[in-house]
Amino acid sequence: MFRYKNININYIRYGNKEGNKVVLLHGWGQNIQMMKPIGDAIQDNDIIIIDLPGHGKSEEPKEVWSLYDFANMLHELLKSLNIENPILIGHSFGGKISLLYASMYNVKKLILLSSPFKVKKNPNSLKVKALKKLKTLPGLKSIAETMKKHMGSTDYRNASPMMRDILVKHVNTDLTENAKKIKCPTIIIWGTNDQAVPIEDAYELEKLIQDSAVIQYDGCTHYAYLERLGQTVAIIKNFIKEN
Repeated sequence: MFRYKNININYIRYGNKEGNKVVLLHGWGQNIQMMKPIGDAIQDNDIIIIDLPGHGKSEEPKEVWSLYDFANMLHELLKSLNIENPILIGHSFGGKISLLYASMYNVKKLILLSSPFKVKKNPNSLKVKALKKLKTLPGLKSIAETMKKHMGSTDYRNASPMMRDILVKHVNTDLTENAKKIKCPTIIIWGTNDQAVPIEDAYELEKLIQDSAVIQYDGCTHYAYLERLGQTVAIIKNFIKEN
């Protein structure tokens, strides 16, 4: 556990401590388990996966946190672990935090998985039918069942009052200008059938981040990275190996 702003934050660290420092951040309403399929597949690196505050085994913030609070929390955690210049992999909300972090601190490489970055008219995310599709994929049924309990179009309704206010703050935070500041090599993975954050946003983000490229998964949803886990892992491995 790591303590920040009077709350306990849960994380796991495993793999090869001599390897690249890879930090994985999950989406809203999720937990460490959602990013572990990637972490487990690349554990020849030094893997850190965090339960974001208010999720999993981490305590809720005691005040309404901004995205900057989440990014600064991550920075302090990595400082406590003597980690500099990490590789960040973030899905959805975790991707948005990763994007902000990369605009503020040194990051070696950035991998964004269906990551929102601008203000949306509709704050609901993570559609139920995407969860149904995940259930049909080998080894992912149990993950989908866990997700279903915590999220879906009822993200806002299911949240505690504190987390509800944090969600609203997150949804209303635009990182367009921040994206322009990112200098590290960036891969953007997105599904063409993402109903939470449309594929058009991926290409808009690509134009904002100077050294970036979109990898489009045809027919996949907001969980594209899991729906084609093998492809995702192969892309990440190759990207990490590049100088």
